[in-house]
Amino acid sequence: MEKRVEDFVFGANSVLETLKSDKDIDKIFIQKTAKSDQIRDIIRLASDRKIPVLQVPVEKLNRITMKNHQGVICFVSTVSYMSLDGLMDDCFEAGKVPLVMILDRITDVRNFGAISRTAECAGVDAIVIPAKGAAQIGSDAMKTSSGALNYLNVCRSENLKETIQYLKDYGFQIVGCTEKTEDSVYDADYTSPTAIILGSEEDGISSEYLKMCDSRAKIPLKGKVGSLNVSVSAAVIVYEAVRQRSLVK
Repeated sequence: MEKRVEDFVFGANSVLETLKSDKDIDKIFIQKTAKSDQIRDIIRLASDRKIPVLQVPVEKLNRITMKNHQGVICFVSTVSYMSLDGLMDDCFEAGKVPLVMILDRITDVRNFGAISRTAECAGVDAIVIPAKGAAQIGSDAMKTSSGALNYLNVCRSENLKETIQYLKDYGFQIVGCTEKTEDSVYDADYTSPTAIILGSEEDGISSEYLKMCDSRAKIPLKGKVGSLNVSVSAAVIVYEAVRQRSLVK
């Protein structure tokens, strides 16, 4: 099935012009065997703008569109990515206690949209996603978020490990929402500047990021099913943070 046309641009000239514009681009797919001068220009410009480029087989491009893509498709974001350090500076200058969510390899658009909706409703200051291995922020994500992405600050990180360390150095505590602990989400203290990490449904938070957490928090489960959907987990832990913060105002 062809994706919505507003989510992507295809063809070498069209992709080059999109790269030269101020549009935010999620990623670019380039056919593995494509070798033209235009393709080289696309790769160079994408590198300059720190846009992920993935070499893929032609079959993957054809599944997206059967039109004359010339071996290249770029996915245009429906949101403008924000600078995390600028946002945090603004938060502290305004006297806020920032609350950030870091999404590690959450690729399902519906989960991403639902998490974004919860984050916006809860007043989360920013969501951080990796440049690679994240859900595409297109019209499907916008719809699933019920429009929340229009108002939510989304930051894209080239290196999540460095971003987590940056937040730690800035005075944030890092809380990993994971089943790999005996500590409850209700025992953690979220009243200081906090970044909450949520991992993929397949294997949770990456081990290298989990090691960087100052604390880990587990959602108690009383039934027979072993885990919650990641978007539900996000809502549980974020609103516990909201509850605690409401008590100290």
